[in-house]
Order: sequence, then structure tokens, then C-alpha cells
Amino acid sequence: MSVLKGLRGYIGLSLIWAIILGVALFLARQPSGEPIEILPPPTAAPVAASPTPGPLRVDVAGAVNAPGVYALPAGSLVADAIAAAGGPAADADLDRINKAVMLQDGAQVYVPRLGQPAPTPIVPAMPSSATRGGQAVVAVKLVNLNTASLEELDALPGVGPSIAQRIIEGRPYGAVEDLLRVKGIGQVTFEKLKDLVTVEEAR
Repeated sequence: MSVLKGLRGYIGLSLIWAIILGVALFLARQPSGEPIEILPPPTAAPVAASPTPGPLRVDVAGAVNAPGVYALPAGSLVADAIAAAGGPAADADLDRINKAVMLQDGAQVYVPRLGQPAPTPIVPAMPSSATRGGQAVVAVKLVNLNTASLEELDALPGVGPSIAQRIIEGRPYGAVEDLLRVKGIGQVTFEKLKDLVTVEEAR
């Protein structure tokens, strides 16, 4: 009986080892799984920045402390142009201009003096206004060289009382270019005046 028990124990142990060995061989023959690739999150496509509107070039003349051409940000108002030119002069008549008008590139802001007419009033461009190059043309009051008073001529940019008197003494004028023969008016001053004056005959 002892021999039979020993034989059964040996056979049982052998079966256990056979099962273990079979399981090991079965697992070894299984194909290995594909490696898992971890991808980084997709990056958003760069957004093109919208172009920044260029600065406005505005000529500020008349009763300001520092007349000249200034570069202002897009969307600037007449009040911003006056501030850029050092603010209004002591005799500026600010009640006669609209300081809330939005400026366009190439515009001129003229600040009249107290008691003097404004030769180039700044007015909002209406939808019915004529257009040139896609921009509204603002109405401009031209000064007639043949009939304007000394005060009206004095209010023009680059013209003082003495030059205004010479303009009167040089009448009549047949063309705007005749201003160049007036003493004290050079090419630089003429460029400022040529679009602000006319030579209509007196009626």
C-alpha cells in the first residue's frame, strides 16, 4: 500500500508540473500586443493677426500752439488733433468747430481765432457727399483772393496781417498761382494755401 501511495503522489506531482509547463508554453507562444503610441494633443493652427490700421496724417493749422502735420491713431477726433498740436491758442474760438468729428487721412483741422472766420470748417461728411478715392470729400469754404477781407486772409495758415495786406495790394489775381508773386509767400506756404483759396471775380 505504501508503494501505491508513493506512486500516486509521484504521478500527481508530475501532472501538476505538466500543467504548469503547458500553461507556460501556451503563454510564450501568444503574439505580443502592439505597443501603444501616445500622441501629443493637436496644436491649434496659428491665427493670423488682423492688420493694425495705419496712422492718420492730419494737418493742424490756425489758432493752436504748435501748428503742423501730425500722425494720429485711426479713429482720432478733431479734439485729438488739437491736443497733438499743443492745444488751442489763447485766442482760439473752439465753439465754432465740431471737436467730435472723426478724422480721415490727409484731413486738415483749422482752428479759427476769435472774431475771424474759419476758412476750412470741419463738418461731418454726409452720405450724399462726393467721394474721391473711396473717401468722402468734406465741404470746404474757399477764400476768394480778390474779395476777401484782411481778417479772412489773416486766418489762412502761414499768412499774417502783413502778408494779408500784401495780398490785398496785389489784386486782382487771375490764378491761384499768382500768390507766388506776393512777397513772403514761398512754395511751402503756397502748398498750404492752394487748396483753400480761389480767384473768382467780384460780382
